[in-house]
Amino acid sequence: MPRVAVIATVLNEVGAIGDLLRSLLAQSRPPDEIVIVDGGSRDGTLEALQTFAATAPLPLQVISAPGANISRGRNIAIAAATSEIIASADAGVRLVPCWLAELTAPFADDQPPDVVGGFFLPDPRTLFERALGAITLPRLEEIDPARFDPSSRSVAFRKASWQAVGGYPEWLDYCEDLVFDFGLRDAGYRVHFAPAALVHFRPRPTLRAFLKQYYRYARGDGKADLYLYRHLARYATYLVAFPALKALALWASPWWWLAVLAGLGLLLRAPGRRLLPALHGLAPREQLQALLWAPVIRIGGDLAKMAGYPVGVLWRLKHAPSEPWPRRRR
Repeated sequence: MPRVAVIATVLNEVGAIGDLLRSLLAQSRPPDEIVIVDGGSRDGTLEALQTFAATAPLPLQVISAPGANISRGRNIAIAAATSEIIASADAGVRLVPCWLAELTAPFADDQPPDVVGGFFLPDPRTLFERALGAITLPRLEEIDPARFDPSSRSVAFRKASWQAVGGYPEWLDYCEDLVFDFGLRDAGYRVHFAPAALVHFRPRPTLRAFLKQYYRYARGDGKADLYLYRHLARYATYLVAFPALKALALWASPWWWLAVLAGLGLLLRAPGRRLLPALHGLAPREQLQALLWAPVIRIGGDLAKMAGYPVGVLWRLKHAPSEPWPRRRR
């Protein structure tokens, strides 16, 4: 089996970095090296990493790179790693003990893949986080392995593949792992889905933090020119369809309110389908509270994306690199 490096990039994660480090120590297949890049933390994250590195039983290299975004941090870490296989995780995740073993086992097959993507589950601490994780994250049964694009919080690939596609796009601060995935697929590299390579991560703890996250995700879509039709459909729904139905209900016939309710039902169908299984074991009052979060999370997330996407588009028109980049999903 080739040598394996685990890499990550962090910024102001002093309260969460411990979960990652402790779960790395507990791996059934320990990494041959760990490289973590700090992007300029001011909360003691860098010092915590350096202290851990001085006593850790695993080889941990800590690199300080103030100002490095996520893409730049990952590229620095991968370049510094000496291993043939790179496994990527994120600060704040908790890795199951078999994570690295499951993520790297396919590379020993007779016809090994070039990329292996793991799966991720929410690790909520509050009722809001439980509802948010259930609503916004796909369930395992929803995944099509042939079309699955790995998240860089749980992925492994050959360092040579990373080099061949030019690494992570450093001009992107969000959605960078999707563009990296598309580049790997476009170059002909084979992707394997390993659902048992699980990481647990905590959803955003507040509504404000969630809306900021979705604003940034959509801004990243706009910068990278991703998911255009999805964003157009969202604008058409909220700025055209719902206002038109409301006008018909007010000025033509109150029966049109049924169409408004039907539209809202369609919007909430997917969140409700994901949320209901997560309600098992909760008291009735908590179940009701979680259900009431569903429309807030769905509609609030949509509005945050609607605000972020044009900001990203304007940035792309002014600053995007002149050379083409992978844009596989419209």
